[in-house]
Amino acid sequence: MNKKVNLDANQASTAPAFFSAWDIHAYYGESYIVQGISLNIHEGEILALLGRNGAGKTSTLRTIARTDDPVLKHGEIWLDHKPLHEMASHQAAVAGVALVPEDRRIIPGLTVEENLQLAQIVEPHGWSLERIYELFPRLGERRKQEGVTLSGGEQQMLAIGRALARDIKLLLLDEPYEGLAPIIVHEIEKTLREIKALGITTIIVEQNAIAALKLADRAVIMDSGEIVFTGTAADVLDNEELRHEYLAI
Repeated sequence: MNKKVNLDANQASTAPAFFSAWDIHAYYGESYIVQGISLNIHEGEILALLGRNGAGKTSTLRTIARTDDPVLKHGEIWLDHKPLHEMASHQAAVAGVALVPEDRRIIPGLTVEENLQLAQIVEPHGWSLERIYELFPRLGERRKQEGVTLSGGEQQMLAIGRALARDIKLLLLDEPYEGLAPIIVHEIEKTLREIKALGITTIIVEQNAIAALKLADRAVIMDSGEIVFTGTAADVLDNEELRHEYLAI
């Protein structure tokens, strides 16, 4: 298969999208990890960012979120006309970026409710605690329980709820189904569909590619730090050769 396939005109367009990353290059030390990625995402769209382990997916999310590593050395990142590439991570968070990392990073020693309240220390606030508990009734039931003692699925709910507690414009989900039993994956999927219905712009990185594609509007596949495919989620689901070559499914 030709290495770079079906790269649509949307990706290279200079027209302002709700979220745009233009020719971003990022490094861990001397290691060149993200090699010229460009993305355009419309408001309310869900993009599945796919690829094998080591393709650069998580590094791309971390670059967008402006974490300390990897280091962005070239390119521009815009969210709702704001230049994320000029910001530190805390500034990007205030601008509306929320990264839910694979390890969830629930804060030890704090209850479920305290983890959520901590996310609301800095203005602007997002969802109220009551609204989060409506979406995740189990968190409401366990609001006084220490967050790190929750099950894996409940911790994922808490991590997503903590993101929604802020006024977010872009939700970055890194492996939200990782380590979860199939029945819990189904529950998280249901929640993400509810979030999608609310029109929250989202990038999801997930090794369970089929689950991510069923949720997403469009898909981007990465290989060795570069984009090798961009198109609709249906394009990937319908292309067995593409899935076998780049996703091993």
